[in-house]
Amino acid sequence: MSRAIDKVPHCTDMAEVRQGVNALDDILVPLLVQRSGFMTQAARVKNDAQLVRDEARIEAIVERVRAQAQAEGGSPELIEQVYRAMMDLFIAYEHQELAHLRAAGLVPKTDKE
Repeated sequence: MSRAIDKVPHCTDMAEVRQGVNALDDILVPLLVQRSGFMTQAARVKNDAQLVRDEARIEAIVERVRAQAQAEGGSPELIEQVYRAMMDLFIAYEHQELAHLRAAGLVPKTDKE
């Protein structure tokens, strides 16, 4: 099995490093946009601001990605930090999306809020 870290070529200058990073960004950005679409769906399905942040789900994701990072030859600590920061941003985005959905009348406001 090939690990992700083994796919990183030896670079001799910053142009090669940047080319590799740009190529990965070309893959990552569409995936992050797709992930944000699922946050819009989560806002619609949950329809409750108190349900947006789910600590048990956050910890399950962290556990999963740490194991995946380890298996791929990466730093579990780094990946955990990246994911925690990303999840915080997506949680804020989900709150925004819930507000937009409500403002547009696409989901009803709950009695709790």
